Amino acid sequence: MNPIRPKQIDHVVLRVADLAASMRFYRDILGFPLAHSNEEAGLHQFRAGASMIDLVALDGRIGRAGGETVTQQNRNMDHFAVTIAEYDEPAIIAHLESFGVKPYGSAKRFGAEGRGTSILVTDPDSNTVELKGPADEI
Repeated sequence: MNPIRPKQIDHVVLRVADLAASMRFYRDILGFPLAHSNEEAGLHQFRAGASMIDLVALDGRIGRAGGETVTQQNRNMDHFAVTIAEYDEPAIIAHLESFGVKPYGSAKRFGAEGRGTSILVTDPDSNTVELKGPADEI
């Protein structure tokens, strides 16, 4: 029997070109509270429910280890998804648009809890963030 039993995503780490813009996006626009910072490492960790989203500045110790600057053509990942409690898509879209963030791609997608509606947004470093509603199909 395999001793590795996945429970949930613990954290994702994003290398970011403009730390201030990314911190504003995740903290102020998406509402993920800052949980911990390590300025020496260039690391800022945001609480996303039971998981974490870590931002590392490209010019910080951790960010420099990743190589060249991330661009739309040279990304670290395709996307990550965050389940949203009390998913009210019109209210979420209105909130995002009030910050100039244009959500797109509203569709039913399969995720950890099953198939449910989600929308996509792009952060300041062209990472796609899927904002996932509750599953209505398993």
